[in-house]
Amino acid sequence: MQPMSKFMSKQPVSSLLLLALGAFSVLGFAPYYFYPATIVSLMALCYCWYISASIRQTAYDGFMYGLGMFGVGIYWIYISLHTFGGMPALMAAFSTLILTAFMALFPAVVGMLSKRFFAGGHVLMAAAIPLLWGLSDWVRSWIFTGFPWLTIGYSQVPSSFLAGYAPVIGIYGVTTLTVLVASLAGLLFVRGHSQSIGRRRVMGVLLILFVAGGLLKQVNWSESVGQPIRVSLLQGNIAQDIKWNPEIANQTIHQYLSMAAQSSAKLIVMPETALPIIASELPAEIPSQLRQIALRNQGDILVGLIERERHPDLGDTEYYNSVLNFGGDQVAAYRKSHLVPFGEFIPLKVAFGWIYRDWLDMPLSDLSRGEKYQQPMQVAGEKVAVNICYEDVFGEEIIRQLPAATLLVNVSNDAWYGNSYAADQHMQFSQARALETGRMMLRATNTGATAIIDHKGHVVAHAPHFVQTSLDGTAQGYAGTTPYVAWGNWPFVIMSCFGLLILLWRRNTINLLLDCKTK
Repeated sequence: MQPMSKFMSKQPVSSLLLLALGAFSVLGFAPYYFYPATIVSLMALCYCWYISASIRQTAYDGFMYGLGMFGVGIYWIYISLHTFGGMPALMAAFSTLILTAFMALFPAVVGMLSKRFFAGGHVLMAAAIPLLWGLSDWVRSWIFTGFPWLTIGYSQVPSSFLAGYAPVIGIYGVTTLTVLVASLAGLLFVRGHSQSIGRRRVMGVLLILFVAGGLLKQVNWSESVGQPIRVSLLQGNIAQDIKWNPEIANQTIHQYLSMAAQSSAKLIVMPETALPIIASELPAEIPSQLRQIALRNQGDILVGLIERERHPDLGDTEYYNSVLNFGGDQVAAYRKSHLVPFGEFIPLKVAFGWIYRDWLDMPLSDLSRGEKYQQPMQVAGEKVAVNICYEDVFGEEIIRQLPAATLLVNVSNDAWYGNSYAADQHMQFSQARALETGRMMLRATNTGATAIIDHKGHVVAHAPHFVQTSLDGTAQGYAGTTPYVAWGNWPFVIMSCFGLLILLWRRNTINLLLDCKTK
């Protein structure tokens, strides 16, 4: 192993290799779904950490790995900022690089902490790295309102045996187990472990992890209720650069109205902000025609719209990104709660308002938040938990409407990211939500990825991207409570912190014994 160590110590070569390993990990995510790639790349990173000579080196290795992973995995941020947001190319590239570098700090911190506090032995490091990485992905989900894109656990959804743990410990638990597999496998290549009893123990633990995951995938955490219903998910394919053009607003409205009229489904779902007009300004005949279609189909129609709420006493007006149901006499609504920073609201307006004034041209960039806890909609004989856009990236927020909800519906507009793989990555997150909750997920989007996902996280129907179409199929309601629905992320967080405390105690005990022997 000595020649390999010398190879790794060559900084330029090592940096390029780590960048390539991070980029290679992206193959585990949609649209590729090659989940072994993420494990293999993490295994190589862990090996680099094991043989690293210093804390600084492990931090650097983690940072370079993160640059490769996020640089390739979220490059589409540039498209959103420049192509559709109007930001100058240089500033859009700089902003994307800054975000990538910030994200890369998380694996850097994992490497630094694992070497700093658990360097008493490779086994301690191998146990600490997964716990630290799982917690770092969890922190990414809420710090600065959260951006948990490329959370490692998603790379195993839906086909890996490790995905079987999702209904029990959630996606961050799957992250921990994925990195655990990689860190243990990395041990097999470290001198002193390849020809010892440690090798057999490592292989035994790996076997148990995969067998248990495979068995968990066979468990039915929820049961079907009622009869399947016919659904139509409308994909209007309205180009983002003209979507909010007033001249074509009427054309867009009638296009969706025509698509709905051609459907006989009990539940029709239109994408996020499908109708580019304030809900209260809709011509009176449009809601009436939508209700007539729903009445004819004996069902409901969910429509993405912007709601306006005036407060004359405060001299204020609020706007909400909403989904409205036009199926009954009373218009039910869901209002988006988790807004996208810089996309749907301006954080610290005093400090960052100039960005919108001088560089960006984004509509609806200052919306208000809906209520944190909202009840499922009673539509088409189902209790539907609606979520908008990237709200479905946050599992702990989706379960707020469960176990009452029998069906999940996500409406999105990923046209902001052009012909990149952002929409497919987003769909994979929806697959994880289906797995965690034991519920089907229906996705209606503007340009893709429009899909029907079963309660095991598998895509059963998928519309082609950038095509005007209606994805027709059936959806089954489910009832029941998975462990994740019952407890959320807290068991994962508590067990991870407790595990780190045990490892610290173990390290201190080992160090104490070594001190006694030297005396």
